[in-house]
Parts: sequence; C-alpha cells; structure tokens
Amino acid sequence: MTTKRRWTSWAFNCAARPLWPWRTRDRKVLTASHTPVLAEEALRWLRIEPGGTYVDATIGLGGHAVRIASQLTTGRLIGLDRDAGALAISSERLKDFGGKVVLVQADFSRIDEVAQELSLPPVQGILADLGVSSFQLDTAERGFSFRLAGPLDMRMDSRSATTAADIVNETAESELADLLYRLGEERDSRRIARVIVRARPIRSTEHLATVVAGARTSRGRQKLHPATKTFLALRIAVNRELEALGQFLKRASATLAPGGRWVVLSYHSLEDRMVKQEFRRLGAEGVLNVLTRKVLRPTDAEIAVNPRARSAKMRVAEKLMPVAPAEKLAS
Repeated sequence: MTTKRRWTSWAFNCAARPLWPWRTRDRKVLTASHTPVLAEEALRWLRIEPGGTYVDATIGLGGHAVRIASQLTTGRLIGLDRDAGALAISSERLKDFGGKVVLVQADFSRIDEVAQELSLPPVQGILADLGVSSFQLDTAERGFSFRLAGPLDMRMDSRSATTAADIVNETAESELADLLYRLGEERDSRRIARVIVRARPIRSTEHLATVVAGARTSRGRQKLHPATKTFLALRIAVNRELEALGQFLKRASATLAPGGRWVVLSYHSLEDRMVKQEFRRLGAEGVLNVLTRKVLRPTDAEIAVNPRARSAKMRVAEKLMPVAPAEKLAS
C-alpha cells in the first residue's frame, strides 16, 4: 500500500460520519474540551468568503474549523490531521455542516498531495495551528504530559514506529544531550542525559519527569516544570515536527489562490523562527506579502481564560498575483 493511498483511505465528508475506531474504544474522547487560540483574530485575518475553499491544516479538535465552517455557504473546508483520535472528535463536532467539510488523516506536510488528490482549486485560505491539542495533553495513555502518569509514547500518529520510550532508552548519551539542547533549548541537557542513561529503563511519563526534575540545576523560583523542555524536545523528535513544518512551509503557498491568506500559530521559538524565515524568503521572491510585521499574541484576557495560549504567536501572509515574465523584464 502506498503512502498516498494510506491517507486517502481516511478521507471522508462529515455527512457520512463513518464509525471511527476511537468511538467504539473510548467514547469519552468525544467530550474532550478545547478552546481554540486566537480564534477571532484567525478568522479576521483569513477574511472568510462564503463560497471559498479553506484548509485547516491541523484541525485537531475542530475549534477553529467550526468557526470557519459556520461562515461558509457554498464553500468548503478541508481539515487535515494525522491524529485519528482528534479527527474522531472534530468529525462529531462538524457533523452538522455535512458535505461542506471534508476530513483527511494526513500530516500537514502533505498539503499539496491532498489538494491534488481531492482536485481542489487554489484555496482562499490556510490555517495551521502548530500546538498540541488539549485532547492529546489530557489523555494520559498518549504520554504527552509530565503531569499525568502514562506510557512514554508521544506519537501523534499511532501508526508511527518510534515512541518517546525508544528515544529515551536507546539513544546514546551524547546524542540524547544534543537532542534536548537543540529541540528543547534545555541548558542542562548534558546533566539530564547523563541521569536519564543511569536511570534506564524508563517506561512512564511519571518516572521520566521525576528523573529530569532531580537532574535540573535549581535557579530560584521556576515558572516552568523542570521537565517541560525535555518533554517538548522528545515530542518534537518522535513526531519529526520540524521536518514536517519545513515541508509544509515549502509546499503550502502553491495551494493558495492569489489574494489567499495564510495564518500560522506557533508556540515555541524554533517553530516561529522557521515560519518567520520562510515568510520572509517568499516575500523577497514576490510570492507572499507578509501582513504581520510583528507577531500577534493573545491578550491577557484570553490567557486568563485559556492559560495554554500564553506562548502563542501568530503570523499572517497573503499570496500575491504572479508576475508575468514580460513584467519582470520591464522591472
């Protein structure tokens, strides 16, 4: 079975509402709570056209998607996510929109392939929220959170082979230290890696969090849990998030129609730096007009209601009309 067929086999419109494995195995996931970050700002910058086609490249639990779909009349929303559990929830939430919404289990790095497979016209808007959903963080057996006891998993796509436990227990100490420093910007990476290697085997989130907390150098009152950066680095590594983001940033603009808007929400400096640099590059090449010279951030009021929004950064760009060769020569 080829990669393309693997994800197209999961494409469906919400009117069909197929029976997802997650529903029969764990019905409580359908009640997972989720507050989308910068929702009003995202819709304002997307400038929704009722008859337009939009892509929510990381649909998650459907918080942004519900708001987009509610403004469509003859338009369509395509939702992508590699997490089958998240798609189960979003499909339930979007069921009233019927065929206006099509969901596909696919990584957002394959946005161009999905657009081609679905024969999409150039789209009027793309939204990508790069954060981890509350469903993933609050489901202990997914292994994303150091606050909940669960297996060291962290896979967004359960079909992926590598888990966080594999990296923690099998990576050489020097490589593990480099990974924690590079992906988590963890200053105590070498000390943490050394202590992790001594504590092996480590199989649970609780065990890893305790080991890391014991290895961290105390620097007064800490705003973050001592294991925050270690868990971030492992999650990024398990899901190859930066590689996927790089592919998405290179491919997404080709799916936009002239005048189409591209909104990206990031949550840590590595992601935001990549988005900023790619927007700048495409701007210099005349492909995009970057609309946000400075990042947009949540207000204090939003953070008070939704603390997980505190690190969010939004950047927005607009697709420019291609310049004809004769115009280029004239200029």
